[in-house]
Amino acid sequence: MATNRLANFNIPIREGLLDDLFSTQEMRDSDKLAKIREIPIDQIDDFPDHPFQVRDDEDMDHLVDSIRQNGVISPATVRQKSDGRYELLSGHRRKHACILLEMKTLRCEVVELDDDQAAIFMVESNYHRSKILPSEKAFSYKMRMEAMKRVAGRPIKNNSVPVAQNFDGKTSREILGEQVGESQDQVRRYIRLTELVKPMLDLVDADTLSLRAAVELSYISTDSQELILLVMEDVKCKAPSMAQAAKLRKLDQEGALDESTMYQVLAKPAKAPKPLKLPRERIASFFPKDATPEAMEAEIYEALLAWRNGGKKDA
Repeated sequence: MATNRLANFNIPIREGLLDDLFSTQEMRDSDKLAKIREIPIDQIDDFPDHPFQVRDDEDMDHLVDSIRQNGVISPATVRQKSDGRYELLSGHRRKHACILLEMKTLRCEVVELDDDQAAIFMVESNYHRSKILPSEKAFSYKMRMEAMKRVAGRPIKNNSVPVAQNFDGKTSREILGEQVGESQDQVRRYIRLTELVKPMLDLVDADTLSLRAAVELSYISTDSQELILLVMEDVKCKAPSMAQAAKLRKLDQEGALDESTMYQVLAKPAKAPKPLKLPRERIASFFPKDATPEAMEAEIYEALLAWRNGGKKDA
């Protein structure tokens, strides 16, 4: 009687394992193709809180031209929701380009993923973009790390990373840093940007406010950040320097940050007037050769007073 040799080694056999082992690449490609379909664009919803911007820029113009000439070569990726509509995981730019071209459908691959798997997939699929803004990194790193923690079965608390919370001896920040090519400290800095008010975050995206200065400001309450922006506008400060941002944070920690101290930190100090210098060789002929600098200064002062008073010395 024939026996299952795998069973002799006490290896649990997952349902469909043998089919996976003996399926050909052609069969797998065919199965994937069966999941690709044309879906009405008005039935596709963007991913909730999608952290990546869809910009009408030169890259978008090129994408529109490409789709106009060749169609959507690489299908977007969606998952079907409980209400029958679809949620877009990858292809937000392609969807926008199709809308600009007044197309009615979008070529999509339909996948089955839970909420956390979908979040991780969505973030990963957007890292190939030619330009990723600091704000996009900030919210995508935060979203992905939170999903990683949930998948690992670890609770999230105040965006902190407890020592016990690790993956094979590494923190979630270390794992994420390795995956995206950043140090864990840099990942932490980017995630801190999510605590900035939008106008302040826009300054980071515009490369006006440095990342490290922005991190310092992220520890200040949103109300105080809004007031800082008003003071910046009033004193014509484009963005706080690292030193100014650190000073503002320290004042906030000490409970001394208010409008007055903000002005003191952000207002540019008035330039000190250049000291008046009279070269000795230019005035030496007006004084005796043995005249001391003090005597010369006193004589010049008396002469200026007389000139101001119309030739009369002060009594």
